[in-house]
Amino acid sequence: MRKTKRRLSKVLAPTFYPLHRAVKTGEATHFWLPGGRGSGKSSAVSVEILLGIMEHPDANGVVLRKVGKNLKDSVYQQLLWAAGKLGVRELWEARVSPQPVMIYKPTGQKILFRGMDSPQKLRSVKTERGYVRYIWFEEADEFSGEGELRSVMQSLMRGGEKFAVFYTFNPPRSSGHWINRAAASEGCREDARVIRSDYREMPEEWLGEPFLAEAERLREKDPKAYAHEYLGQAVGTGGEVFPNLKLRKIEDGEIAGFCRVRRGIDWGYGADPFVYLAAEVDRKRKRVLVFHEEYRFRARFDWIAGAIRAENPGGEAVMADSAEPRSNDELRERGIRVLAAKKGPGSIEHGISWLQDLEELVIDPERCPNAAREFAEYTLEEDGCGGFAGGFPDRNNHCIDALRYACEREMRRTGVGF
Repeated sequence: MRKTKRRLSKVLAPTFYPLHRAVKTGEATHFWLPGGRGSGKSSAVSVEILLGIMEHPDANGVVLRKVGKNLKDSVYQQLLWAAGKLGVRELWEARVSPQPVMIYKPTGQKILFRGMDSPQKLRSVKTERGYVRYIWFEEADEFSGEGELRSVMQSLMRGGEKFAVFYTFNPPRSSGHWINRAAASEGCREDARVIRSDYREMPEEWLGEPFLAEAERLREKDPKAYAHEYLGQAVGTGGEVFPNLKLRKIEDGEIAGFCRVRRGIDWGYGADPFVYLAAEVDRKRKRVLVFHEEYRFRARFDWIAGAIRAENPGGEAVMADSAEPRSNDELRERGIRVLAAKKGPGSIEHGISWLQDLEELVIDPERCPNAAREFAEYTLEEDGCGGFAGGFPDRNNHCIDALRYACEREMRRTGVGF
């Protein structure tokens, strides 16, 4: 390994020394790094990847974000910064076209940058030398769920014995968000480490006086926003509506055995999406499993009918919002068996309460990313006095409405009134 020209303590805050030891010794594979602004997490991972590639001549790296266009101005620049701080910038060739790439000049090892908005580009990842040892999911909370991350790892984690996978993210507000839940559960695995950090653990000279002053202003003005943005805390209101929510993969074998599938539509116009959900109702175990989603803005009726027929070839009934009779008629004319959901005073509250009373509300975040996000982030609104406003908020609830409609007959069977 080429020696760097800077002491490690000059580029790595003490809070990340355990990360450095674990990566260097290979005692763990998965590293979850939640943290707020200025917490040093991205800087630490950049340093570890560069050091690792320079130490291991068969190692390469792949850095991912959900949206590819964000790579050049974020993690690519972060790694160039780290190379400069380590005093090895002249050893790395850097290109931005056709895609960002960094090449270690002495050996030809590479750091590749990919966006998951173009999955075909991920399938084309090939290294002339060695294997992909280092994988970095930056802004990991932007991905749809653990299923999407697993899919990437299954494509990349081949041909080697040692790997290091990094997940850096600012924790979303809701403790129910999939990545907050994942980080909490991953801490129990022997091959994983969760390393939390915030700006207070960084040397002040690294951050600068303006950064510190802005953090202090927000702390005084809005302590909760400060805790979320700067301390990286999931400050969720405590008003999560669906504490019974479970995000996990629903296997094809499970779906093949489903016998009580219910389907629902929430019509969307203008700024709102059209949503179609399919879910299995397990009466015995008192749970609902959401396994299919269609979510589209400005969806045309012919496309909608085709999508429904593809998922529902048996032509089972679909419950749809009764407030859109003309839309329901359009689907009936195309051969879809549509029933209008019976809405009335209190129907929203009754429907959500029924979903809350389930033992489990299971959603596959890979098959149904929008439903998973919506249910995880749906929280009661605060009243400004330390409590919560009455009723459920009528926002970001399109998937919730579709599932309420889908389960209407089940609700009536169990005595929920409308």
